[in-house]
Amino acid sequence: MQDLFTRFNIPKIAVFLIILSYPFIGRSQTSFSGLESLFTTPEGYTTVFATVPPEIDGDISETAWEKAGWSDLFQDIEGGTKPAPAHSTRVKMLWDKSYLYIAAELQEPHIWGGLKNHDDIIYYDNDFEVFIDPDNNTHNYFEIEVNALNTVLDLFIPKPYRNNGGILMSWDAPGLRTKVKINGTLNNPTDTDKSWTVEMAIPFKALSLGNNTRIPREGDLWRVNFSRVQWETEIKAGKYVKKKDSQGKNLPEHNWVWSPQGVINMHYPERWGYLQFATSDNTSSFQLPVREKLKSYLWLVYYRQKDFYHKNRSYASSLAELGIAPETPFEGKWLKLEMKSTGTQFTATIRSDTGNPISINHEGFIQ
Repeated sequence: MQDLFTRFNIPKIAVFLIILSYPFIGRSQTSFSGLESLFTTPEGYTTVFATVPPEIDGDISETAWEKAGWSDLFQDIEGGTKPAPAHSTRVKMLWDKSYLYIAAELQEPHIWGGLKNHDDIIYYDNDFEVFIDPDNNTHNYFEIEVNALNTVLDLFIPKPYRNNGGILMSWDAPGLRTKVKINGTLNNPTDTDKSWTVEMAIPFKALSLGNNTRIPREGDLWRVNFSRVQWETEIKAGKYVKKKDSQGKNLPEHNWVWSPQGVINMHYPERWGYLQFATSDNTSSFQLPVREKLKSYLWLVYYRQKDFYHKNRSYASSLAELGIAPETPFEGKWLKLEMKSTGTQFTATIRSDTGNPISINHEGFIQ
């Protein structure tokens, strides 16, 4: 632990307290017990500026993509405690003043797809999915799915389903361009395929609410994640069909993601990875900002309050009822955690010397 304390200039007298209280360092503290999978550090990716935009044709071997580094390989949605995916998946990203560009490579020995209509429920096929929260507040986010036929489902979600949020199926990403390339043959069980690749150009205008287009600036931080839905299949009568259990129901799909959620649910936006925008090609490795670390304490309150409400049909009126201390050491200083609750709703706020206060409410809205 010595390097960590030296790096952040933490007094040694606080070492024991910090190990007990800070989720990214020591997860054994009682307050976080049972929630460890929801407090692993998300993945991070720094995307560089594309001076020459890639051609959206599904071919991700072109020169424009050479400056973009590959992500780590996808993992199971629940994280490293689960078996590694049977087939590798990885992504890379670029951007310019108009688009976020995404390239994905999905290794696959049997490529198939059947859904052909825009806004079909694409994850009933094997698919590749993109989730984007430009505000990093867990609300007003976007989802785009594509299958091997290049059929697209695009959604706008005002707030997560867990907060009684719905989806806006009528929303389409204006100007979205996608293309798929098959390295093998589609819907042909008689051979062995290698992979399929996806290329996307997502207009920033499509990811903006109101009249002003949100164009990223150097250092801006968005939340994103990528998911690959993979069904187990077998060959019957010369066709791919989903495997079924003893009751005749389809076996559950596999969910392989870039940044593990810690729960089988992609609609926990606070668990998505971090996308940082850079204008220089010479970017250092991604570093999680301090203020993002602070939010862990707010999410601790949120998760504990949801559990409390489930048991008592009312939110706790104090942090003590949740087993959470109102003050905790962080980087050699003290953080102050406050909470107000009416029983039907709550707001928690964290104050520190690292900037303005950060708050969360009963709907998981961060501001």
